Amino acid sequence: MGIQIETIFSSEERIPQPFRIQEPIEQREYLINGELKIWQGSLNPVLSPIYLRKGDESSQKILGRTPLLTAKESLEALDAAVNAYNLGNGLWPTMSVVDRIEHVEDFLKSMRNRRNEVVTLLMWEIGKSLKDSEREFDRTCDYIVETIKAYKELDRNSAKLVEEQGFMAQIRRVPLGVSLCMGPYNYPLNETFTTLIPALIMGNTVVFKPAKYGVLLIRPLLESFQKSFPPGVINIIYGRGRETVGALMESGKIDVFAFIGTNKGANDLKRLHPKPHRLKAILGLDAKNPAIVLPDADLDNAVNECIAGTLSFNGQRCTALKILFVHDTIVEEFINRFNALVSKLKPGMPWDDGVALTPLPEPGKVGYLKELVEDARAHGATVVNENGAYHEYTFFFPAVLYPVNEKMRVYSEEQFGPVIPIVPFSDDTEPIKYVVNSNFGQQVSIFGTDSKRVARIMDAFVNQVGRINVNAQSQRGPDTFPFNGRKDSAEGTLSIADALRVFSIRTLVATKSTESNKQIISTIIRNRESAFLSTDYIF
Repeated sequence: MGIQIETIFSSEERIPQPFRIQEPIEQREYLINGELKIWQGSLNPVLSPIYLRKGDESSQKILGRTPLLTAKESLEALDAAVNAYNLGNGLWPTMSVVDRIEHVEDFLKSMRNRRNEVVTLLMWEIGKSLKDSEREFDRTCDYIVETIKAYKELDRNSAKLVEEQGFMAQIRRVPLGVSLCMGPYNYPLNETFTTLIPALIMGNTVVFKPAKYGVLLIRPLLESFQKSFPPGVINIIYGRGRETVGALMESGKIDVFAFIGTNKGANDLKRLHPKPHRLKAILGLDAKNPAIVLPDADLDNAVNECIAGTLSFNGQRCTALKILFVHDTIVEEFINRFNALVSKLKPGMPWDDGVALTPLPEPGKVGYLKELVEDARAHGATVVNENGAYHEYTFFFPAVLYPVNEKMRVYSEEQFGPVIPIVPFSDDTEPIKYVVNSNFGQQVSIFGTDSKRVARIMDAFVNQVGRINVNAQSQRGPDTFPFNGRKDSAEGTLSIADALRVFSIRTLVATKSTESNKQIISTIIRNRESAFLSTDYIF
């Protein structure tokens, strides 16, 4: 065995000083109605996926504890959001676009001052490398900046009156109501804020519950939220989902449900709402994105893209490539090249220079991945890479499985981790049938140089998935591109511009184009008598 546990987990003394957490963080604060309340009840322990060695023994790092709020506190947060929205007549939903933007800009300024704290907690809580943690923070800030720009552009396009068939009108986007925002543990900052910020800036009020893992990293931002937004506009709760979120949905007072997680979790929560027809859902869910490597593919590019697609952040991305279909005429060469690159990936701690493989944050994940590997072996697959499936505590070295077939669980289950199933194929209809019959429909990647063949396969997928990547890994960015999915993979479209639209609805003021009506509208606009009816141009 080429990998030893001593090369992966470190002792306290080897941790760089800036990233050390000496004492557990005891968080008792939560935010309701503009007040940072102090919880006196039970706390939930937060365990890091990182084990620390001391002599011959290793122990899991205890990062701290967070509040185990109950249904009572979650409903208090909901009441605060409902009152702040006030049936659309509250301060926040009726505030001018310029003023709402100023509040979001104030938050962004304050958030940037907490970068080091958030980045450190990202590494400790979910095992994300320093480079990727910094990238997540910076990308989130960039997302907020671009959202503000897009909102200004959206408002500029609405700052006019239109005349049609004897009517004149102004059409603007307005908020939907009270939003419940929940993000995933793999991108607990970025993916969460891609729904949270658009919901807020469009005038909705929000109850926000941080991800199950990656929860402490929101703590440095609590004060920023408190000081940047009016009371009740943003409320942040903690605790077990079945006690807190269940009560929120059962109340029937949630108008918008923004959730990134599993389709089972989304379905279970949506069913609790007593008026499902009034619930707007924006969901980012499961995916089983395949890559299809054709015989004429540029193998250097295909292998590099598939390495990044399958193993960036240990494959813990909904947009990761989860299964590779490789033409049987090139599959051996592909595997040899792929394995050569896998062997060069550096395992270690998140703060180690050049680290590519880190511990997995989800409890029980290593056991689940072992089950997938053993099931694949039982049905004829082999782990074909050196050190494949090596594991210790929360660390799991990538396992490349070949040949994979439909009898194996990993063929259809989303592994969400560093297990790479490779399926040989001889006829293009095989991977096409896989995508068509799949319950998921997020993305697919096609690698090839024969334009006619690529086009034929591409056209087979345009009504199956949300994005088709040609000679590139599946991914979310750029954030200006639509991000969606079909079947069980998503509901609603997210991107910078699309997110503003899904958290709002178009409303118009219209009147017949008579001289007297034109005079009334002109007076309202000239004297700034309406917050809605305006031709102001925001720079």
